[in-house]
Amino acid sequence: MGNRFKRQAKRHGQRLPHLMPVKAATPASKDGPTGHEEIGLDQLKAIIERTATGPLDEQDRQLLLSVSETLCYVTDQLEKKSISIGRLRKLLFGASTETLKNLEDKHTTDAQDPDKPGPEESTEPKKKAKGHGRHGAEDYTGAQKVNIPHESLKPGDDCPHCLKGTVYEMAKPKSAVRVTGQAPLQATVYEMQKLRCNLCGKIFTAKAPEGMGTEKYNAESVSMMAMLKYGSGVPFNRLQRLQETLGIPLAASTQWETLSEHEYAFDSVYDAFIVTAAQGKVIHNDDTVMKVLNLTDLNRPDKEGRTGVFTSGIVSVGDDHQIALFFTGHKHAGENLADVLGHRAAELTAPIQMADGLSRNVPGAFETLLANCLAHGRRKFVDVYDDFPAECHHVLDRLAQVYKNEADTQAQSDADRLIYHQQHSGPIMAELKDWMQQQLDDHLVEPNSSLGEVIGYMLKHWEPLTLFLREPGSPLDNNLCERALKKAILHRKNAYFYKTANGARVGDMFMSLIHTCELNAINPFNYLTELQKHAAAAALCPANWLPWNYQQALSQEPTTEA
Repeated sequence: MGNRFKRQAKRHGQRLPHLMPVKAATPASKDGPTGHEEIGLDQLKAIIERTATGPLDEQDRQLLLSVSETLCYVTDQLEKKSISIGRLRKLLFGASTETLKNLEDKHTTDAQDPDKPGPEESTEPKKKAKGHGRHGAEDYTGAQKVNIPHESLKPGDDCPHCLKGTVYEMAKPKSAVRVTGQAPLQATVYEMQKLRCNLCGKIFTAKAPEGMGTEKYNAESVSMMAMLKYGSGVPFNRLQRLQETLGIPLAASTQWETLSEHEYAFDSVYDAFIVTAAQGKVIHNDDTVMKVLNLTDLNRPDKEGRTGVFTSGIVSVGDDHQIALFFTGHKHAGENLADVLGHRAAELTAPIQMADGLSRNVPGAFETLLANCLAHGRRKFVDVYDDFPAECHHVLDRLAQVYKNEADTQAQSDADRLIYHQQHSGPIMAELKDWMQQQLDDHLVEPNSSLGEVIGYMLKHWEPLTLFLREPGSPLDNNLCERALKKAILHRKNAYFYKTANGARVGDMFMSLIHTCELNAINPFNYLTELQKHAAAAALCPANWLPWNYQQALSQEPTTEA
């Protein structure tokens, strides 16, 4: 637990895990420290160094006193076991989410009795979150199905119990799930007997069994390597150690060579992804920083042009499908979106583009209906909530009503959703705009303050932030793309970097294929496998081998290994 808190403290700017230190000249209460003042590690070290040159002044003495009282308070609570891990983490590092309830709880924690159970310690049963609980047999869509007929009866037989009726087959059989464990990549060693003549020396070797194949790594193994590396963020070296432990060695270099050698099987389909994504009705885009070793400053002695490296995420939403694309390099999200929109059919109208307010997300000369992320604007109020709780609560409460209206329209058409938002969300947003403008006009908020800057951001981008009130199909936020970028962020957190620009390109391709399958509820492992087995057919007509239609193409093709 201690190490986990240290890691969290490091992520929060190298601050001491400082609960509620005593303000200077403010005594501590029996319930713990009562003031609130953060003390950095550098500040504490400086105080300790000053003890070598003479006595401490009153301010330094009070700071050391507050640190010691905080440590004693935390230790006492842990020893008495009167505080839950959740409450302690919230006290130390704040709320873990940006919900309005957590922000409100944060401001009421100091006034609560620490010995009194908090909300998370309630004895009332909690409602399970969506996605939790037991999985039924129908959830195991990738499991092998074994049909077991009754050992003595078949439909139409006489009932052996009452001897009068006739048994019939029920629509739903009894199911039992049995899960087995195995290495991520399995291997089979074929030992073909060899015989040698003792006179002429001729060697006779047994024939290879049918189905053994000619390649060491089959299509399924390539798909699993891609899924682990670019779908689940497992670095090559980590998989290498796991496979060695299980007695099936798989070198990191072998993994990369195998994936790059089979790249040809996916190139044409990936190009079709880009062309199809360009025709989308709504296109989300954003980017995140990335590291590519041969694109860093150390490998660019001229250092001309842009030095930053980014991974752009683009999610295109069509009538019945979604496509995720990733691009890593020096280009920003807007420039990569411009490259994609270069494939858009000329007869189509401008698409809706959802992004945050950064100018680098705009695709240059290509016309779009720009919508800005409302969640991004909301997050800015969350960041200043501690300093302006009343004002921020007003804004967050209004935006919560808008998002509730959005949840109520999930099953509606774009046209009906627009009408609903105009009727229910329009007045809320109009009142919110007037309120924010009044804060600045009446000098209720200083324009240069943190809250004034947040209000200024909202008013400056008001038109794209409220496009959902004017254009059917316009989303409220860019969360779809933010979730897609987690694929790239997961790779950055686990593998840290790409070695070369070519490695980044291969990673972008596999991430695009895998996440597009996930967005459309398609099994990505099966999809990657079939693309390899039918690489020639996919190269001839890649538009027929997209995740939502490849099964139809598959039914018309014989199974052949790529």
